Amino acid sequence: MRSRYSAFVLGDVGYLLRTWHPTTRPPSLDLDPDVRWTGLDVLATTGGTLLAAEGRVEFRASYVRCGAAGAQHENSRFVRDADRWHYLDGVSRP
Repeated sequence: MRSRYSAFVLGDVGYLLRTWHPTTRPPSLDLDPDVRWTGLDVLATTGGTLLAAEGRVEFRASYVRCGAAGAQHENSRFVRDADRWHYLDGVSRP
C-alpha cells in the first residue's frame, strides 16, 4: 500500500500498473497532474501476514488539487501472486 501511494506521489504509472492484479488492471492509467498528494494514513489492515494470500487495507490519502484540500478514503483488497502483493480492487468511502 505504501509503495503504491509513493508511486502516486511520484507519478510512476508503470509501477502502479505492474502492482495491479492482471484480472482488474486497466489497459492504461492517466494521473491528474493537478493533484499533489500530501499524506497517507493507514487506518486498518486485515490479513496480509507472511503466509496470507489476501489482505485488506483501509486508508485515507490526502491531496491538494487546484488549491483545495481533499482525501481519498478507500478499503482496498490485495492478493499475493507469485510472492508479490498486487492491488485487486477497492471501494471508496465517504
